[in-house]
Amino acid sequence: MRLLSYFCVGIIFGITVIKSEMASWYRILEMFHFQSFHLIFMITLAIIVALLGVKVVQRFKTIGNKDIIVPQKPEGFIRYPTGGFIFGLGWGTTGLCLGPLFAVVGTGSIGAFIIFLGALHGTWLYGFFRDKIKH
Repeated sequence: MRLLSYFCVGIIFGITVIKSEMASWYRILEMFHFQSFHLIFMITLAIIVALLGVKVVQRFKTIGNKDIIVPQKPEGFIRYPTGGFIFGLGWGTTGLCLGPLFAVVGTGSIGAFIIFLGALHGTWLYGFFRDKIKH
């Protein structure tokens, strides 16, 4: 039953992403050219919701009877700009980040499915080389 609720939320999220044109390459290009601000608003809203969620978890540190441990990440000046650059390069090249990618794959797009396979491959490569990369 719990998995069904996650599935339903995912379906609603996917429909929202497609109908709001968050997965439209043209809308994303307009956002990067500061010609359309609704995507900037939606991204800002997502950041605020995520920030509030993290603050709630840090404050209460439990959900139900389970303790939540949020490990501290080591400080690093290079890691975040480098990761942001790689993410932005992929986003700008394909026009899709991970959330909308799932939604577009769900519409049956072969191109999005190929991009999804590339994302899986990149994740696998990172996991394979993780111990060899300086973090």
